[in-house]
Amino acid sequence: MGKLFKFQTVLSSIPKLLAYLPTTLEITILAMFFGLLLGLFFAIIKLNKIPVISQIVNVIVSFVRGTPLIVQLYLSYTGIPLILKYYNYQHGTELNINNVPALLFVLVTFTINESAYNSENIRGALQSVNKGQIEAAQSLGMTYRQILTRIILPEAFIIALPTLGNTLIGLLKGTSLAFVCAVVEMTAQAKIIAGANYRYFEVYLALALIYWIVTIIIEQGIKLLEKKLALPNSVPLRSRKGGDWL
Repeated sequence: MGKLFKFQTVLSSIPKLLAYLPTTLEITILAMFFGLLLGLFFAIIKLNKIPVISQIVNVIVSFVRGTPLIVQLYLSYTGIPLILKYYNYQHGTELNINNVPALLFVLVTFTINESAYNSENIRGALQSVNKGQIEAAQSLGMTYRQILTRIILPEAFIIALPTLGNTLIGLLKGTSLAFVCAVVEMTAQAKIIAGANYRYFEVYLALALIYWIVTIIIEQGIKLLEKKLALPNSVPLRSRKGGDWL
């Protein structure tokens, strides 16, 4: 049995993989942050039905939601250099395409991917805000900007929090595809370690345990945040990937 499975390999692999956890978390946090900002921007455009721009946003969201993430990574990895080459050709510049950090391809892809899903979550949350409160604020003479920042966005955040939490967990697991763009994070390092010792099951088991524990920590953090914000009991929502009811 010792030849088939070595528990010691699982234990020894965990520290080696944890060394790349900061890279995984960096991708997750930055992509989620910029994905929320861009998603909010998309949601506001769609709600206000701005001509032309609204149609462009609809196409972007539809394309991102209708294509696999790994394909989007390939498009980013091959497309951004083409854009830079075209820019050099048109403006006579000499931007070094080889100096573009691999992490940039990953962040661009994950940010756009998250913004597409977040835009729908945020749009639904914005539409769920009690219109009576908005009318009351208008009667008090508050400007649209004040109503947006003091009433609409805070309440919409509380409503969208469970779904956004599931999206964050999905993003964390999605970073395992970053190796497509030559970024070495935990999954890429696991492939390297397993290729060296041929203990694929043990190494990937160690990787799975780390993802599992980090996911549990995120889940508990979201629950604490929900309690702190006094999240009201509302209609349960599903995650974008068909997760459990919240």
